[in-house]
Amino acid sequence: MIPPVRRLAAVSALGAVLAACGTAEAPRAARQAPAQPSPSHLSPGQPSPAVSRPPTLAPGPAGQAPVFAHAPRTGDKTVALTFDADMTAGQGGRAAAGERFDNPGLIAALRASKVPATVFMTGRWAEEYPVQARTIGRDPLFEVANHSYSHYAFTDDCYGLPTVERDAMRADVERAYAAFRKAGVPDAMPYFRFPGGCYDGQALRAVRGTGVTAVQWDVVSGDAFATDADAVARQVLEGVKPGSVVVMHCTRSAAPVTERAVRAIVPELRRRGYRFVKVSELIGATGSHR
Repeated sequence: MIPPVRRLAAVSALGAVLAACGTAEAPRAARQAPAQPSPSHLSPGQPSPAVSRPPTLAPGPAGQAPVFAHAPRTGDKTVALTFDADMTAGQGGRAAAGERFDNPGLIAALRASKVPATVFMTGRWAEEYPVQARTIGRDPLFEVANHSYSHYAFTDDCYGLPTVERDAMRADVERAYAAFRKAGVPDAMPYFRFPGGCYDGQALRAVRGTGVTAVQWDVVSGDAFATDADAVARQVLEGVKPGSVVVMHCTRSAAPVTERAVRAIVPELRRRGYRFVKVSELIGATGSHR
């Protein structure tokens, strides 16, 4: 969760809300390639089909994971809406008491409007809402990416979030992928969004071994803690450029007006000639992927 760009005073409140997304499988690498058909299913002499892998960026310098914020500013008017499904490891009690960290109305609105999107999900969120995680992960309209297991910060001084120890960062990312698999998400993408968007060189080196591309954004929606859907929509519409990545949230309790904002954003961007895509398409269009 990140604070509205124009509301720095909300930082302390943000930290309080975020100071709370499980696993039951052993950690495993970021994303396994789809299984290839066994030779018994192939005709004699028929070659095995190539395995399709999602695009990722080439490694960064000094053993760091690469970072992606937006696609090249070409004439292709594409935009990726991304939604952080936040739930922090310590928020289970609040969920049990009735606080809602999901937003099924938002997902339904995206489906109704046929808007592709990338959902950056914490492992704890997938544990709390496994049915929703599975249906999102199996819907070809969406792709699920990694937002850590715990939603604890990977740097110090990140909006008041608790921090992950350096030697536990990779395990936290892998634990989220394990939670996705347990929930029934078949092919979570090799993309990782740092909690709070906070990272440094050490954090990038720590997650490099999982094979992920770190995904940031260039348009802050301001939907966190917002109460004015029109203001959120205006902020997005003013910021979008060809190739933009918009960061929004999929948590009713901390981003209650996101669905209404999306209902205004989508038709206006389409009127302007924009096409909605997933993050994977933007990364694939950069020309520096592998």
